Amino acid sequence: MSVVVTGATGHLGRLVVEGLLDAGVAPGDVVAGGRRTERLADLAARGVRVATVDYDRPETLADAFAGADTLVLVSGSEVGRRIPQHTAAVEAAQTAGVRRVVYTSAPHADTSTLVVVPEHKATEELLAASGLVVTVLRNNWYTENYVATLGQAAATGEVVGSAGDGRVASATRADFAGGVVAVVTGSGHDGRTYELSGDHAWTYDELAAAAAEVLGRPVTYRRVTADEQRAGLLAAGLDEGTAGFLVAMDQDIASGALADATDTLRTLLGRPTTPLVDGLRAAWQESSRDV
Repeated sequence: MSVVVTGATGHLGRLVVEGLLDAGVAPGDVVAGGRRTERLADLAARGVRVATVDYDRPETLADAFAGADTLVLVSGSEVGRRIPQHTAAVEAAQTAGVRRVVYTSAPHADTSTLVVVPEHKATEELLAASGLVVTVLRNNWYTENYVATLGQAAATGEVVGSAGDGRVASATRADFAGGVVAVVTGSGHDGRTYELSGDHAWTYDELAAAAAEVLGRPVTYRRVTADEQRAGLLAAGLDEGTAGFLVAMDQDIASGALADATDTLRTLLGRPTTPLVDGLRAAWQESSRDV
């Protein structure tokens, strides 16, 4: 089995590569692809093949995908550019003779109104028409996305949002990466679409309680309207686009777009997913080391 992992210079892609090695896949059968290959030197030292993978430079994709059986297509991070980038990756996989693609998508991408969904829905449709064997992993939200919220709570004692009583079935990046590894190294997953999430869908009140436990100080959830949230974010120095995105996400959460907690990820992992407080604590400690 030969596996190419795109986005290996990012958090999720790297965890997938490391997970494949831990699962017993031979280093020489793994290709770690990313734009800045110097960040992959430690993986190269372990025998992993390192390759430049730049969705905007199709010639790099052809070289990286050559001879691969499986492509782990970690979705691009550039919102607004994912469709052409993913199209280039799928076309390169077809040309290279890749047999199957494992794609990291978004929750209920075929029906959801979640702000991040349209590009994932289009990619799923592209893959369905490609003739390749496809497994779609619809990942819920990453627990690590709330590190900035922890920073706010550390400074103010508050989690501020307009999500109301909406719930988020998050899991850690390591949990989701483990799901990818289980699919790549296991059997019976071809042609399947999985809704992956944490075991428990939590509210922002629970997020505040978890933040209090991690930070060792009282933290409360202050509910605001969407307009009040937007004004506060702009006053804090965020640009209109970022503020609008964050408000839209809270509105999506309020509507239940991230509330679907399934047992699929824990089944793939063979263990419970990481509890919210544990995921937040690990992410907070890591962010503190990076400062």
